[in-house]
Amino acid sequence: MQYLKKIRCAVLIETILFSAVGILWGLQIVKGGLGARQEQAVEVEVFAEKEYIKWVDFNISYEALCEAYKWDVESWKEAAGSKDCEHVDWIELLAYIGARHGGEFPSKATAELTKTAKKLMRKECTIAELTKDMEYYAYYLEAYEAVLGGYVGEYEMQNTAEDGSVSWEKCYGLKAYSPVAKGFEYSDYDDFGASRSYGYARPHLGHDMMGLVGTPIIAVESGVVEALGWNQYGGWRIGIRSFDGKRYYYYAHLRQNYPYAEGLEEGSVVTAGDVIGYMGHTGYSKKENVNNIKVVHLHWGLQLIFDESQKEGNNEIWIDVYSLTRFLSKHAQEAVKVEGTKEWRRRTGIIDPAVTAYEAGREGKTGEKMQKQ
Repeated sequence: MQYLKKIRCAVLIETILFSAVGILWGLQIVKGGLGARQEQAVEVEVFAEKEYIKWVDFNISYEALCEAYKWDVESWKEAAGSKDCEHVDWIELLAYIGARHGGEFPSKATAELTKTAKKLMRKECTIAELTKDMEYYAYYLEAYEAVLGGYVGEYEMQNTAEDGSVSWEKCYGLKAYSPVAKGFEYSDYDDFGASRSYGYARPHLGHDMMGLVGTPIIAVESGVVEALGWNQYGGWRIGIRSFDGKRYYYYAHLRQNYPYAEGLEEGSVVTAGDVIGYMGHTGYSKKENVNNIKVVHLHWGLQLIFDESQKEGNNEIWIDVYSLTRFLSKHAQEAVKVEGTKEWRRRTGIIDPAVTAYEAGREGKTGEKMQKQ
C-alpha cells in the first residue's frame, strides 16, 4: 500500500543519514581523540532532523465521522451516570479503524466502529489492549488528533429566555462549526487536488463553497487571527491558528470593500461560531480589492503543522476537508443582521474553555513580563 511504501522509504532514508553521521563521528574519534568527539556531538545535535509527521492523508468518511462522534457523546453521557460505562474517545476510535485499514475507511468501517465502541463502553477491552500490536496506530492517533483535536469537548451554551434574560448551560459535544452561517445556501463538491493555473500550475489545496456575496463566514474553531489582508491568490483572506498550534484555517476570496467582521485584526482571539467575514470573489490579482474570481465562493483550507518549518514552503500539509465540511454542516451557527450596518453577528454564544485558558495564559504572561520589568 502507498502509505506503507512512504513510511518504509522515510525510515530507509533516515537510517542511511544517521548511519552516515555515525561513520563520520567515528572517524573523528579515531582522528582527533576525545576532544574531537565532544565537538562532533554538538554538530550532530544541530543537524539531526527532528522527528515529526511529514504528511497526512485524511480519508475519514463522513459516515465514519458521524458514527464515531455519536459514540463519543453517548458514552460520555452514560459514563457520567454509571461506573459500568467507559467514555469512548472518538479520535482514538477513528485511529484504531484507520490503523486497521491503512488510513482508508471502507463501507464496513461504520459497522466496525459500532462494534468496537460497544466493547469499549462495556469495558470488555481497552483501546490500549486493542492497539498494542498495531505498528501504525500511534501515527494515525497523532495525525487525527491534529485534525480533530479541538472539535469535541465541554463548553457552555447561551440560553436566552422570552423576557431577555440570559443563562448558560453546561454541554458536551461538537463545539466546531460549519464555515457558512446557518440558513445561507451553498453548493459544493470534492474539489481537493483539482488543477489551478493562475500564477503557476498547482493543485487546489482547499474546499470551495459556492454561494452569494455577503454570506456570513463563520470561525470553524476557536483560535488566534494570524493573517489578515490581501493575497493575490486568495484575495481578501483570513488565517486563524488553533490554540495548540496544529491547525491553520484559511478563509479566502472574501467580499470586496467589506471583507471582514468589524474589529477583526491580526492577534484577535475568536471563538468557534463567531462571524469573521463575508463571502465574495476577490483575488487573482496583485492589485488589492479586485474581483477576478468568476464564481462567488468561500475557499476554506486546513493546514496541519507538526513543526514550524512546515508553516510555509515545500513541506506544507493541506488536507481534503470535504467529508469534514459535510460533518460540520450538522452544526451551523445562525447569524443575525445588525440593523443599519453591513454587519452580522452570531445568534447564540458559547463559552469555550480553550478560549478561557488561552486568555488566562496570555494575561499571566503579560503580568509576569511586567513584574520582570
